Amino acid sequence: MTIRLNPLPWMTEEVAMLREAVRDFIAGEISPHLELWRKRGYAGREIWRKMGELGMLLPEVPEAYGGAGGTFAHQFVLQEELAWAESPPNVSVHAIAAHYILDHGTEAQKRRWLPRLVSGELLGAIVMTEPGGGSDLQAIRTRAVREGDGYVVNGVKTFITGGSTANLLMLAVKTDPSAEAHGISMLVVETDGLAGYRVGRLLDKVGMKSSDTAELYFDDVRVPADALLGGIEGRGFGQMMDQLPFERLLIAAAAQVVAERAIELTLAHTKAREAFGGTLYDLQNTRFTLAECATVAHVTRTFLNDCVQRLLDGRLDPEVAYMTKWWCTEQQSRVLDACVQLFGGYGYMLEYPIARLWADARVGKVYGGSNEIMKELIARAL
Repeated sequence: MTIRLNPLPWMTEEVAMLREAVRDFIAGEISPHLELWRKRGYAGREIWRKMGELGMLLPEVPEAYGGAGGTFAHQFVLQEELAWAESPPNVSVHAIAAHYILDHGTEAQKRRWLPRLVSGELLGAIVMTEPGGGSDLQAIRTRAVREGDGYVVNGVKTFITGGSTANLLMLAVKTDPSAEAHGISMLVVETDGLAGYRVGRLLDKVGMKSSDTAELYFDDVRVPADALLGGIEGRGFGQMMDQLPFERLLIAAAAQVVAERAIELTLAHTKAREAFGGTLYDLQNTRFTLAECATVAHVTRTFLNDCVQRLLDGRLDPEVAYMTKWWCTEQQSRVLDACVQLFGGYGYMLEYPIARLWADARVGKVYGGSNEIMKELIARAL
């Protein structure tokens, strides 16, 4: 049983071809290096440049900006295959960063940065969270003060996925501290050779070991005025809110496919593992547990597919995106916990994929806005 291979309503021949190409790339260029990346704590920028050269990083970007002119479905299957293979989440963050520019940038900004993001010359990161502010984005303190023909930025960011390898930041700053949400702006910051910019330590996480998560420091960093996303101050909070449904659907997609892989791994293990004169799968508790997991995964997949179709049709409500994020990550954790239990002691050993998937999954309920915040946002719309 392989749930993820069921026919999908938005799957076209072109999208299916991309899925196969991504699988081949992962098998040849990513999977053989994952153990090294886990040990050192990051993948490195060169692998994403290779993906970009093959047109795989941002297939949905219009041809006018260097992309292939695909749809979100192309990005969706890319994220599924990367998550299935335990690849670090840098590509999903990169895609989110690119969509900030695609959806909110000026024409000059799109032409300046999108082709280089598509090719992998630039690797994007989302830089919002601070030591004193996470889900409450209005509480950020990083300042950008206008001086002459640019801005001077001071502040500290933390928990930044891809922070040590990214070289194009979507940076949330306060341009007017007295205006609350209306005082937030987004700056697009190229970091190569940037004076005053410093990457702090790589953070030691419970999971996601192959992905670099870092602290970033801005000490009198000077950026040009045309780095202001969209060219108008005070629109940053709205720009962040506008992009969050896309971000949360990508998180949901990764969560769903990991749950499906966990079930596949656990079925294989329990049918091979000898216990009490038969196999572990012969025990009713095992069969019932996996029946529950498979049902949860199937129902969740149906919901997720519907949300993808809504996004493709331009009718995905933000509240439904919030529902998708919290539901898929909650069910992922539920399924993985049950699967680890059926692996017994082996399920707690990091040499086994099920243990790594379990450790990686926990952050899904935290990042991209905690699930408690998702529920609050849903409740406000009821």
